[in-house]
Amino acid sequence: VQLQASGGGLVQAGGSLRLSCAASGRTSGDYSIGYFRQAPGKEREFVAAFRWSSTNPRYADSVKGRFTISRDNTKKMVYLQMNSLKPEDTAVYYCASGRPILSQMTIHSAYNYWGQGTQVTVSS
Repeated sequence: VQLQASGGGLVQAGGSLRLSCAASGRTSGDYSIGYFRQAPGKEREFVAAFRWSSTNPRYADSVKGRFTISRDNTKKMVYLQMNSLKPEDTAVYYCASGRPILSQMTIHSAYNYWGQGTQVTVSS
């Protein structure tokens, strides 16, 4: 699996951004794809993800109601729409894919494939 991330940038608090991730290779069945983020001096944390075989995404509590993960199966594209951004959302965002069991979908070490990070900066 190869992942090519795009999007990100600088936005004021309350604004919106959309991240995109183009996936190639295995993108079906029990493979999951999603986003993690890492702020300076902090651990990499889960943002949102879903299994290609499922229509039910999973979100971190900190982004529920503000972020939406979606996909285009035909194009093998995954999108993260980020609304009502806050300064604490500032981080490098990574697209990730792998075959985590359901209980480990929020754990970054359960993912084998990573795209290059993209910077999201939210100013106050």
